[in-house]
Amino acid sequence: MNIEALMQQQIFVANAFCHQGQGGNGAGIALGHSSLSPSEKCAIAAQIGLSETVFIGGSSKADFRLEYFTPVDEVELCGHATIAAFVLLQSLGLEPGSYSIETRSGVLQAEASPQGTIWMQQCLPTFHEKYLPTDFQEALPNARPHPNLPIQAVSTGLKDILFPIESVEVLEQLTPDFKAMAQLNERQQVVGIHAFALTGGDNPIAFCRNFAPRYGIPEESATGTSNCALACYLHQYYRQAEAYRFLQGTTMGCTSAIDVRLRTDNGHITKVQVGGNGQIIKQIK
Repeated sequence: MNIEALMQQQIFVANAFCHQGQGGNGAGIALGHSSLSPSEKCAIAAQIGLSETVFIGGSSKADFRLEYFTPVDEVELCGHATIAAFVLLQSLGLEPGSYSIETRSGVLQAEASPQGTIWMQQCLPTFHEKYLPTDFQEALPNARPHPNLPIQAVSTGLKDILFPIESVEVLEQLTPDFKAMAQLNERQQVVGIHAFALTGGDNPIAFCRNFAPRYGIPEESATGTSNCALACYLHQYYRQAEAYRFLQGTTMGCTSAIDVRLRTDNGHITKVQVGGNGQIIKQIK
């Protein structure tokens, strides 16, 4: 396959979840590549070199079809790439409003506000296995878990392990063994580990670090799906609220702000949305 020939089609890079006009997480955005095979899309994602690249195409079920590829594999959903995609679409003339998107996680809704904030619907949360701290001795050798919160896999579209750390200082000093983590996550059948530490306040409520070496992503500066899962987790175990803000990427020098909105009925979550702002970085070709 001639990657250079494929890259002649429109491909952009945009940051999502920017904080105060800076930071965020970059995603590749490919237009007009729907007919390519999964291996070809993976190869383009590897050529772009970011954690995820989203391929935008037409759909018989929704306004758009979005497919998400890391440099090594396809994933079902990616929050920051979706935000980036709609930042680009708005710049190309998409009017503010609500749009349906077909993904491997189902048909979801995305909202483009006149102010530029993009909101993306996530799946309702599913709570999975709980783990012992000793399960992570090799993968996170210097982690000190929060004493009163569980280590648990939760999904709002992608299954991640939420790992509460006892303090922000300990979170910043984590030194993961990425090889051991990738092997562990493969056995656990999860995307990665979303480590977080509570701030004791509301805005942000936590600082986060996200590790997904199983998919070729040692650390990521902003993750929409993981933070949606975290908001649902905190609603369950820590503090019930309608809105949560998380900061991520500070240890990477790329601070990102991720907002999550929950709608509830009698304490039960009925709708999950992740939101953020973004900016186009460049057009590759």
